[in-house]
Amino acid sequence: MTEIKPCIFNINLEDFESAVLTPSHQTPVLVDFWADWCSPCIAIAPVLTRVVEAFNGQVLLAKLEVDEGHNMKLAGQFRVRGFPTIILFKNGAEQDRFSSARPAHFIEQFIQQHL
Repeated sequence: MTEIKPCIFNINLEDFESAVLTPSHQTPVLVDFWADWCSPCIAIAPVLTRVVEAFNGQVLLAKLEVDEGHNMKLAGQFRVRGFPTIILFKNGAEQDRFSSARPAHFIEQFIQQHL
């Protein structure tokens, strides 16, 4: 797990349970399934960052680059069909998801309904 900012970090298949599932029992964790070649992924990244930072630690953002290592296995496990797909985990399980680039107000409302 590589920390980008206190509430935003990179994850991979190996640390998914310890970095996402376990902490989600205390704090909701958004997982951004993204790819380097995906334009909508690049577009939503700064929006996700701003929104998550504005929640001041009430939600975490884990970024999973699907083309690195064995990360595509996680995308398959969670039936991710397109990128970006953002899945919210709470209490160790998937609670909700959305796909494609979305505006900040959509992401804020999405998070708020799970706090």
